[in-house]
Amino acid sequence: MDRTYEVAEYFVSINGEGPLAGQLAVFVRLKGCNLACEYCDTKWANEPDAAFTAMTAEEIHQAIKETGVHNVTLTGGEPLARPHIAGLLEELVADPELHVEIETNGSVSLAPFCRIPNAPSFTMDYKLSCSGMESFMDTDNFSLLTQKDTVKFVTGSLADCERALEVMKQFQLIGRCHLYFSPVFGSIDPADIVEFMKENHLNGVNLQIQMHKVIWDPDRRGV
Repeated sequence: MDRTYEVAEYFVSINGEGPLAGQLAVFVRLKGCNLACEYCDTKWANEPDAAFTAMTAEEIHQAIKETGVHNVTLTGGEPLARPHIAGLLEELVADPELHVEIETNGSVSLAPFCRIPNAPSFTMDYKLSCSGMESFMDTDNFSLLTQKDTVKFVTGSLADCERALEVMKQFQLIGRCHLYFSPVFGSIDPADIVEFMKENHLNGVNLQIQMHKVIWDPDRRGV
């Protein structure tokens, strides 16, 4: 019997964050997460009784192809913690027309997935104090990142910005991969992050605003 994956939703929208922000992407949201961040905006997909559609890797691939969109974002929840996720990744990255990105919360080792031929790009969170989850971060992942990958620091305060800078320096992340400050929606003024970046001469670091929360209602699903 073919393995199936619990797909909470899939849809086409613009990529709201990261290097491909503003470009069309197919989002495939897998059910379930191993963390419980304070600011999580997809808690509904992490509940044990959350609705899902069971789909094989081949069915997910076909659904993506039918959209005509080439950028693919696997998200959650925590997709890398889902059973047999390597099989789905191998199916998708073998398609030369697709650019596959996986959003991960920073608690799961990337090592097994970096060994996949034509491995996807990783957009990895580093959870700061506003999440309540920093103790779960796997910092060994930093040494596995390349210039196609991204680290996102979701910040809810200037103290979070200070801690993010400590992490960047400790693990020599500037120049290794894409780096983003991403303000918790409604918790910190993005202008304060800009001032922090100016004061600390943060060349090679980006501020991003979650475009999908500006364009649509911040609580709207499927965008």
